[in-house]
Amino acid sequence: MKTNILYTHKDLVEQSKSGDRNSQYRLYELYVDAMYNVSMRILNVKEDAEDIVQDSFVDAFKNLTSFRYESTFGSWLKRIVINKSINHLKLKRITLVPLDHHEYHLNEEINDQVIAYDINKIKTGIKKLPLGYRQIINLYLIEGYDHIEIAEILEITVSTSKSQYHRAKKKLIKIINTP
Repeated sequence: MKTNILYTHKDLVEQSKSGDRNSQYRLYELYVDAMYNVSMRILNVKEDAEDIVQDSFVDAFKNLTSFRYESTFGSWLKRIVINKSINHLKLKRITLVPLDHHEYHLNEEINDQVIAYDINKIKTGIKKLPLGYRQIINLYLIEGYDHIEIAEILEITVSTSKSQYHRAKKKLIKIINTP
């Protein structure tokens, strides 16, 4: 008779640290879909996202001894995926939309009206945003990073992160409201 043993995430991490391939595979199964979605939101290319997720897991398992439970394993892994995804974009030389060359100006006011939008319209609208805006929207609204963290991840200033976010939000609302 086979017994089912329930493992906590911490147990799986500890066993993975010692090289247990079954535990590593269980962690992989637990997180692969979520990490793929994170990478896809940034890269928007299925094959690139799949490659980044695989590389992220390889790096995570190689460096698992440095994981100190200062966050959850999922948060730690997500940070690896986000950094690798952004680095991948940098290698392709895709940059943020330059502030000086954009139609919006910093002194414009944005009307923050509370309007309920259809989630599918929002997802479609995000995909239509320029890459730099899409990165900021994804990191801020979807991944939950603050502007200080975004500035660090994207190697930009905090004020650039904030202004890019407000411009991205304004453009997203415009896209959503366009029939």
